Amino acid sequence: MAPRRRNTQQRALIEAELADCRGFVSAQELHARLRQGGNPVGLATVYRNLNDLAESGAADTIQMSGAEQLYRSCSDEHHHHLVCVDCGTTIEIGPEHEEWVESIARRKRFTLISHTIEIFGRCPDCRRKLREQELAAAN
Repeated sequence: MAPRRRNTQQRALIEAELADCRGFVSAQELHARLRQGGNPVGLATVYRNLNDLAESGAADTIQMSGAEQLYRSCSDEHHHHLVCVDCGTTIEIGPEHEEWVESIARRKRFTLISHTIEIFGRCPDCRRKLREQELAAAN
């Protein structure tokens, strides 16, 4: 287990900014948001604290295709995500399919240790914008 880091003012700023994000963000995006807000936190500090938050379970991480690791503040309960591939909006969804996951593991003779489910798609706002763009291009 990794050593527990001290709660510093910079860590508190990083946690608060991450909690204000609508969806998953990269360390660089979070760093830019902090700097725009007048908080001169170093990029290495942002990366280190995000990794610590992920290790402790206070942040979720995903790896989008061809992108760097992304982070999101999360709840303490086991959950999964719906993630918009366009804007990054993320919705936590409950573990409704735990029995399904366990049955697959049993059928394949696996001992289930853990699992992560991310469902990628488009949110209603992005679908609407895409339709509007398609209509404008057709005219």
